[in-house]
Amino acid sequence: MAVHPRPSLRFRGKSFLALVLAPVVPMRDWLEDLDALTQNSPGFFSGRPVVLDVSTLKPSKSELKFLLAAMRMRDIRIAGLEGAAPAVMDADMPQALTGGELSSGIDRADLDKAPLTRETADPTLMIEDSIRSGRSVLHPNGDVTILGSVASGAEIVAGGSIHIYGSLRGRAVAGCTGNATARIFCRKFEAELVAVNGLYKTADDLGSKFRNLPIQVRLDGDSLILT
Repeated sequence: MAVHPRPSLRFRGKSFLALVLAPVVPMRDWLEDLDALTQNSPGFFSGRPVVLDVSTLKPSKSELKFLLAAMRMRDIRIAGLEGAAPAVMDADMPQALTGGELSSGIDRADLDKAPLTRETADPTLMIEDSIRSGRSVLHPNGDVTILGSVASGAEIVAGGSIHIYGSLRGRAVAGCTGNATARIFCRKFEAELVAVNGLYKTADDLGSKFRNLPIQVRLDGDSLILT
């Protein structure tokens, strides 16, 4: 009787890009802003791992339970907690995380249930076609250049700047790894949401002033500037 050796146990390391939510007080205002974001950009958090950074908030156990319950009510999946004191943690809470870095040193993002993720290790990702509705392009290592358009319901997330030679009708998130100098450029602006380094504006915030125009989006301190 032939004896077949068991395959060796193998471990691999893989980096995942998670969105980070950092609540601030007053909590009611912060939750209202969160509701406005999800209302104007449905599916923004869908299928994405989210880390809740409470290091600034320093919540008590009851406050942390309330915050986690508020996230569940909004169908926001919390993959981990950052900055929570051990004394306020319970066994049924998301795992405490340490050592997260806002950097471009990410090998590969493989987000569960994401419609489409394109990523390379190159500093610049160039896409020669348009991005259809429901598709997502994630490139935390640098800039993204799209020669076509970005449809409504589509999303571009870049660690650097985003250049769109056609229309921007979906969402564009630049500087996702903490790059405050990142910018967004597009030839025709019809965006649902734009963000740079965590600061964002939705279609309702932007109004019609910039609609159908070539636009540049950048940060000036804590303000998102469109020109």
